[in-house]
Amino acid sequence: MQIFKAYLICCIVILSSIISSSYSQENGFVTTKGKLIIAPDGNELMLKGINLGNWLEPEGYMFKFKSASSPRKIYEVFNELIGPDAAKNFWDNFRENYITEDDIKFIKDHGFNSVRVPFNYKLFVNEDFSSDCSHPGLNYLDKVINWCSKYKIYVILDMHCAPGGQTGDNIDDSWGFPYLFESAESQNLTIKIWKEIADRYKNEKYVLGYDLLNEPIAPYFDTEKLNLLLEPLYKKITSAIRQVDQSHIIILGGAQWDSNFKVFGKPFDSKLIYTFHKYWSDTTQSVIQEYIDFRDKYNVPIWLGESGENKMVWISSFRRLLEKNDIGWCFWTFKRLDTDRSIVSINQPQDYEAIIKYADSDRQSFGDIRKSMPDKEMISKVLAEYLNDILFRNTKTNTDYLKALDLN
Repeated sequence: MQIFKAYLICCIVILSSIISSSYSQENGFVTTKGKLIIAPDGNELMLKGINLGNWLEPEGYMFKFKSASSPRKIYEVFNELIGPDAAKNFWDNFRENYITEDDIKFIKDHGFNSVRVPFNYKLFVNEDFSSDCSHPGLNYLDKVINWCSKYKIYVILDMHCAPGGQTGDNIDDSWGFPYLFESAESQNLTIKIWKEIADRYKNEKYVLGYDLLNEPIAPYFDTEKLNLLLEPLYKKITSAIRQVDQSHIIILGGAQWDSNFKVFGKPFDSKLIYTFHKYWSDTTQSVIQEYIDFRDKYNVPIWLGESGENKMVWISSFRRLLEKNDIGWCFWTFKRLDTDRSIVSINQPQDYEAIIKYADSDRQSFGDIRKSMPDKEMISKVLAEYLNDILFRNTKTNTDYLKALDLN
């Protein structure tokens, strides 16, 4: 009898494994199993990706601006330089040109299997900040998801700028404080936007998952108070997503630049990935050991969602460390202006320095604006050249960055 019971248990385990593998194949979605990310074919998926930064949430340093660092400050510069109507036209063309099918094909051809798409929530709302799925953000997500599906690249959708601000710095386009955690209205809007996004893409097999909040709660605030509010908000967002989408993975970033996993308790959903970011650190085991310990403790996958902005020796060393520890990665970033620290570099147009000088000038009054204003005809010409230069065919590939990632 005991032998029969042991045999029966063994059969059940084997059958469960077969069913699980078959379900993964039939379902067609990436999923998780213990510490692993599992591809639709049932095998482990080691993510090797690149961020599409600056496309749907511009950052000042990628335009070489120092003072105009956040999206709203950048928009202000362009509104002043060429007027709001021309500026709107500029941004429409910018988003059409910055990431195209050519970019995605290049990413695939050079060995990446995933992209992370940072976005600003404002692309998904009306002027009164009520959610509305007719707004342009979904149009751009539709395009990139369609391209990535064509080339078999997985997409991680990342809310980089949340209502009220989740970080409290320039990167989340906030007002200098993570007001998201103090505002029921902002939290409700965040939840609503994520639910609408999840409902729209619930059947998309090449959408890997949803990175709910990028780098929440910068370290210069009352972290003892605010950190306690992070996981409960993650649970609310996840609950709303699960009402419409049970298939996709939910990705949770730690507090303080996605570095602090002490804010997390026991995993509350069956398809979670925990993500950390690392910049300008050592490339030794001690730098990532706490995340590995978290993975081992809770038997969940971890993933590096951002890193880079460093010398190629560092990139290569850190990438090797991650892979040695079976950690997938997504470096920052694919494309930016005149640099060797992205995969491709945009040529800087002639006379672009005039735009940089204006953006960094003292514009505290309308008189200051008038005194600092460069020639409009010249600026229009520079911006037209810039819009042409950001097209993939006009960019320069940084081969050393690709070599550091050792994709092929």
